[in-house]
Amino acid sequence: MLKNIQEWILLLGIFGVVALLGNWIGYDVVVVGAIPGMLILIGICLIGLLLGEIIPGSIPSIAYVAIVGVILSMPWMPGSEYIVSATNEVNLLALTTPILAYAGIAIGRSWTDFVKLGWKSIVVAVCVMVGTFLGSALIAEAILRFQGII
Repeated sequence: MLKNIQEWILLLGIFGVVALLGNWIGYDVVVVGAIPGMLILIGICLIGLLLGEIIPGSIPSIAYVAIVGVILSMPWMPGSEYIVSATNEVNLLALTTPILAYAGIAIGRSWTDFVKLGWKSIVVAVCVMVGTFLGSALIAEAILRFQGII
């Protein structure tokens, strides 16, 4: 388990650095100002991953990460105001870039597993992506027209 924790810390550290750079380049947020928020997010992720390993059952670690994050940001929790204000310095889109890059690399490294899924999964994936894009475009169009922007 110690090896897993070391790998998690390394990966989360790399994600954190890349996200901080993306936050700085894309959103003009000073890196030093966003470091506390990033460290808090990394800590929440580590706690969730540890809970996923320690607690028996088949609940994915992401559920524990979400639960820990929600609990720590509740208004009645000591320090929640600081946690919320510090993590607000980290833009969500700056976080998604390294995560999606890692997911792409992970899929790219296991093409044999991806091929085993078959052509039907590719058709489903394309339909999901097209449907998501069209649905988002329709919602955006409706809201922008309703507001009189277009």
